[in-house]
Amino acid sequence: MKAQTRKWLEKHPNLVHSENIKVVSHVQREEGDWLVNSLMLEDVDVPFKFKRKRRYKSLQGARVNVTYYPDTEVVAGMEFEYMKIVRIRQA
Repeated sequence: MKAQTRKWLEKHPNLVHSENIKVVSHVQREEGDWLVNSLMLEDVDVPFKFKRKRRYKSLQGARVNVTYYPDTEVVAGMEFEYMKIVRIRQA
């Protein structure tokens, strides 16, 4: 784990860092000016999301290092948990 990641984890207790996790599914969709990227990771039942201004290369099948925190969103009156990605890098 890099020094910058350690500093973030110490400063923000809700952050979680996982390394070398396989991406099972990667979908990109437009939401206004942003592209919302949704990932499903191996052995994890909760989706991971991040936003970018430009398209991201497909990560399906790749191994990644992610720094994230749990969050929720309300869709049609129901609350869904997801993981908001702060940083993602290929392993």
